[in-house]
Amino acid sequence: MATLQLLLGAGIIPIVKAKNNFETESLPVAFTANTLKKALSDLKIPPPSISQKIILTAPDIAENGASVSVGVVSELPNTTHIYILVAKNPNPLAASIFIPNGTVPEIKLYIRMNETSPIHVIVKSNDKFYAAIHTVQVTVGGCAG
Repeated sequence: MATLQLLLGAGIIPIVKAKNNFETESLPVAFTANTLKKALSDLKIPPPSISQKIILTAPDIAENGASVSVGVVSELPNTTHIYILVAKNPNPLAASIFIPNGTVPEIKLYIRMNETSPIHVIVKSNDKFYAAIHTVQVTVGGCAG
């Protein structure tokens, strides 16, 4: 191992950056986008088709926007990405999840919501994009600084 480190450090063996199966370069920009349209543009996502094969679970009313439970199950074949966006948040992109091949595309997480807003779930399947949308009424916002 020490020999390998010396060869790498001396430049005899080049260090090659690994590339993921998804566009990591666009993620930092997309997370700072301040509109839903801008976030989707930064992620290079064309207008998705609504799909009944995406099961989005979220409450109808969230008493505290600081912690809103969201669950997503994709029944679409070859799901590779799941994106969660909150339209009225200061930065709409709440999550970007890469689904490795052979993995069940099912997630559950907690997000922050600034105010009552639609939650958009975008799923990439077979290089196409699909969506599910659910509006959550927020009584106390959770994005304040």
